[in-house]
Amino acid sequence: MRSHKTWWCYAVLMATLLASSTVMSSVVITGTRVIYPAEIREVTVKINNEGSKPVLVQTWIDQGDIASTPSNSMAPFVISPPVSRIDPSKGQSLRLMFTGAQLPGDKESVFWLNLLEIPAKVSGTGEQNILQLAFRSRIKVFYRPANLRGTSAAASEALQWRIVAQPNGTFSLQAHNPTAFHVSQSDLTLIAGNQQVLSEPGMVAPGETHLFALPELKSMPAAGAQVQYSAINDYGALVPVRKPVTL
Repeated sequence: MRSHKTWWCYAVLMATLLASSTVMSSVVITGTRVIYPAEIREVTVKINNEGSKPVLVQTWIDQGDIASTPSNSMAPFVISPPVSRIDPSKGQSLRLMFTGAQLPGDKESVFWLNLLEIPAKVSGTGEQNILQLAFRSRIKVFYRPANLRGTSAAASEALQWRIVAQPNGTFSLQAHNPTAFHVSQSDLTLIAGNQQVLSEPGMVAPGETHLFALPELKSMPAAGAQVQYSAINDYGALVPVRKPVTL
């Protein structure tokens, strides 16, 4: 019985610490995304330790699998250094290098940069039980071929929106991206008269169509509905966009 109680307390503590991991993590990546132009030999990403203790950081790039590890990731990039120690209030520059794999030349490809922060071992604790957690951060890496048609800035305005009824009686916003660039957005809202219906934000890949659920919308709105969102540009800034919606 005692061992079962101890395990249960450990599970609760683990869940609590994981829920607050964004607060406890001390290593910060400069920027919210990485743009990798195809004509550039390498791209530099800066990370900083804003904590009070040294940390060990491991980095790798994956193709979108959140369960990836440095040993099984197949993304066509090399990061140098893959492992580094960063002292408090110090930084480290990561060099990202494309290995030359075959990728589409007419649209962006997206990958994910992973940063695993391993805290320094706590010493001098005697018989105390110490639980230490490794924190993982991920940001998008956009590989951008040369001479793409249009611009990433214009892509956010080019999304085509319509409202579609689902077989289960609910409604969704359907976004089509006719451009060669990924469009990420937040604060996605349908405005229909005096009604504002929130939806989950997300990313629409080049040439693809994506559905965003509208769980609070009970009926098809009248003509004149609009969609409002904040597009995320290459620098991570939010750009307000408002577009008409096709019913």
